[in-house]
Amino acid sequence: MAALVSIIVPVYRAQEYIAETMELVRRQTCTAWELLLIDDRSPDGSADEIRAVLERWKYRRVDGAEAVEDYRDGDGHRVLLIRQSVNGGAARARNTGLDYAAGRYIAYLDADDVWFPEKLEQELAFMRERQAGFVFTAYEFGDERARGTGKVVHVPETLTYRQALSRTVIFTTTVLLDREVIPGELLRMPVTESEDTACWWRILRAGYTAHGLDRTLAVYRRPPKSLSSNKLRAIRRIWSLYRRQENLSVAAAAYYFVQWAYRAVMRRL
Repeated sequence: MAALVSIIVPVYRAQEYIAETMELVRRQTCTAWELLLIDDRSPDGSADEIRAVLERWKYRRVDGAEAVEDYRDGDGHRVLLIRQSVNGGAARARNTGLDYAAGRYIAYLDADDVWFPEKLEQELAFMRERQAGFVFTAYEFGDERARGTGKVVHVPETLTYRQALSRTVIFTTTVLLDREVIPGELLRMPVTESEDTACWWRILRAGYTAHGLDRTLAVYRRPPKSLSSNKLRAIRRIWSLYRRQENLSVAAAAYYFVQWAYRAVMRRL
């Protein structure tokens, strides 16, 4: 398994952002990467926008398969445009990316979020320093144009399973995983709401520790939405994870829920 980073990006209604997202990857100071763009039957022009970007980059298509378009540049970088036959959601899209990933390291980037140029380089150095298989970083909330609002979510030095149950501090766009440390079956996201949180909990429940790099290396873009609706959905999702995914008793779920709710409110103040 090559010591490169496979960057997995689910693509759905991402035409407005996908060119910027691809440029963020191209500007990484770590150059050992491949980019896997999973078109989850997006009804807009996302796939055409991706092809237009690759044409501007002068990437050459080397595989004529209909569902998997393989593009390469002269330096060996690979970009795959993988087209799902049906819309299956983020979990299935990310799992499809895992199926095609050639790298030792797995990174996730949502199509509307932002990476700083040094994100991968600093995270890889931190991972090697800690001899860790699972790392994540601090991040900043951004507005609809991904301009930082000044609100930074700081992360703990380490996070165990029990600690993670009381806080959803791991932001998917900041995660980096080592496939030589974390078994492949643990990396596959369950098809459920809050699939990313469920995946992190499963990895931690298996005995692994997540290591937090408290440097702001990403921006979480937050378009204008109904905040009250988002909060209600978040409450339902977290309770469902406690009871159905983790099989916690009502008492245990309530114990962790109170801590989660407090931290969620404080994180947004």
